Order: sequence, then structure tokens, then C-alpha cells
Amino acid sequence: QVQLVESGGGLVQAGGSLRLSCAASGRTFSTNVMGWFRQTPGKEREFVAAITWSGGSTSADPVKGRFTIFRDNAKNTVYLQMNSLKPEDTAVYYCAARPAPRYIISTFSRDYDYWGQGTQVTVSS
Repeated sequence: QVQLVESGGGLVQAGGSLRLSCAASGRTFSTNVMGWFRQTPGKEREFVAAITWSGGSTSADPVKGRFTIFRDNAKNTVYLQMNSLKPEDTAVYYCAARPAPRYIISTFSRDYDYWGQGTQVTVSS
């Protein structure tokens, strides 16, 4: 079993920055691919960014150039650095794990086996 715990959410004004953290407990093979998703009421959970064990990453078009995903494998932690935040970024942000032997980044939430509890990010205009 893998437990994921997000932190770092909060309230920020448009144009500001936040860094989200996701600490994973469990075996490292369970966190081969790590992703961030976000969800607002009435909408499907949407892909934000994901990263492989070796550091290759992909991000969704709405956040490209503003959000950066990175990880510290020694700490078994993945981060989402969010800059130039917009009100449209307001959502609950979830981290997710896609265990080995899978190694390809997926943008679909159904392809991730483990999920954190979520952290609220609110961007005011």
C-alpha cells in the first residue's frame, strides 16, 4: 500500500505562487510515475502534470510555462511549483501514483492507482 499526503495549498492572489508537496510512504516501485490532477465542483478531474522516476515530465496546456513538476526520489516526494497563478487555477489538487511496471506518463486519472486526500488552492482576482 502507498499513502500520499499533499500539502502547500492555500489562498493566493492572481499572479502569485504556491508550491505543493506530495509525500509518499511505501515502496519506491509504487511511485514510478507521479502525477498532479485538479478538480472543481461539477467538473471531471483533469490532468495537470506528471513525472517519471527518471525526471521526464509532461504538463497540460493550460499550465505550460507556469507550473513545473519535479521530484526528490531520496525523499520520495513530488512537488508542483505553481507560478503566475490565475483564478482559473482554483481547484482541489490531488497527487497520484502509477506503480511499476508502468513507466509511461498517462493523462487519465483512471490509470493511477493511489491518490492523496487533496489540497485546496484558491486564487483570488
